[in-house]
Amino acid sequence: MAVIELKPEFLCKYDILSLGEVMIRLDPDDVRIHTARSLRVWEGGGEYNVARGLRRTFGKRAAVVTAIADNPVGRLLEDLMLQGGVSLEYVKWVPFDGIGRKTRVGLNFTERGFGIRGAVGCSDRANSAASQLKKGNIDWERIFGQDGIRWFHTGGIFAGLSPTTPDVVLEAVKTAKKHGTIVSYDLNYRDSLWRDIGGQEKAREVNRAIAPYVDMMLGNEEDFTAALGFEVPNLDKSYSKLDPTNFKTMIEAALREFPNFRVVATTLRNVRTATINDWGAVLYADGQFHDAMLRMGLEIYDRVGGGDSFASGLIYAFLEDKSPQQAVNYGAAHGALAMTTPGDTTMATLSEVEKVMKGTGARVER
Repeated sequence: MAVIELKPEFLCKYDILSLGEVMIRLDPDDVRIHTARSLRVWEGGGEYNVARGLRRTFGKRAAVVTAIADNPVGRLLEDLMLQGGVSLEYVKWVPFDGIGRKTRVGLNFTERGFGIRGAVGCSDRANSAASQLKKGNIDWERIFGQDGIRWFHTGGIFAGLSPTTPDVVLEAVKTAKKHGTIVSYDLNYRDSLWRDIGGQEKAREVNRAIAPYVDMMLGNEEDFTAALGFEVPNLDKSYSKLDPTNFKTMIEAALREFPNFRVVATTLRNVRTATINDWGAVLYADGQFHDAMLRMGLEIYDRVGGGDSFASGLIYAFLEDKSPQQAVNYGAAHGALAMTTPGDTTMATLSEVEKVMKGTGARVER
């Protein structure tokens, strides 16, 4: 029996559907946000990035559920998303009030780090259209019951956007489970999202309410601690973030409380500098732990989106009925590649992912 039982492909309109906010990312390239005189424009969002990766790198049928203000900035975001190939069929377009008092497009200024200077993210997303989604705004019965979705992905970033978004997530995951759709959830804890609305206590309350409906739970050590309350032992030791044993103890504790988790996966990262990280991953499935190869001294160009690309690699493997060991290898390799290019979203190809999985070097291809 497969670790995850998926609905047949021919019964579903999409292989992957993500729910979350999609923002415009403004990148000052090699300077600082506060010294920039020009900004490069991308699109991105934790949940959306997963669907986009599955479409662009892995060739899967992908769609996104979100809301966007209907103004020129929103249409710029639409144009960027169209290039990503993710279907916008379920996008809710919200009338613009003229100045953004009621609704707007969220902005994310992202500054790449270098050496001893860490990366910096500065969000400007309050009152965005996606943050104002409420229970009942989306026809989930049509999406999961009539159109058919094989895999649904969302996460803690969207759940933390506003007082109403947790209800949207709960409505979605309950309907997904009713119709046999697999649910994955990335805890993706962001202190800046929760700080003003109850902090870690509120994050845990929200994420624990969602967790019973999740088949595959994702996150790093901070996510599982801050968003679910499971401590990782020995993290004060040098390089302990790369010791799978510590994470296995944490995962076992999570499984005791949430036995519905079919898969639990976490990335392993040690930040030597902003541009040199050690990178790996561990996955639990079918009663066993599976470790990806540790990549020591991985050179980082832009670390944003590495975890999202890890998630899309995992999901691709399970959609293709590959083994849990193959899944964690696909995820870790895709996440590593995504951090070698700028922007939130992956620029890798499937052949490149599989080449990295085989340990092939970075010799020039001609």
